[in-house]
Amino acid sequence: MGEDGLPMQFVRHIRNQDHTRRYSIATTEAGWEVREERDSEVVKQVRISDWHRVERARHSIVVELQELREKGWREVS
Repeated sequence: MGEDGLPMQFVRHIRNQDHTRRYSIATTEAGWEVREERDSEVVKQVRISDWHRVERARHSIVVELQELREKGWREVS
């Protein structure tokens, strides 16, 4: 749940030629799970119980996505 009490789901999928990355933040019973996949391989999976750490993780993902877009990566819907 977010600070407003609503379930949180954040998913972004980005591609460059044959490479893909998927970032997600999902609520769990104990807090949130932050996950990063590169070419279908999980490279990061963290469970977080503190909302402020979730906000920082989301901000880091948004910054990384912007850097990838600047290098030619495109969002996949």
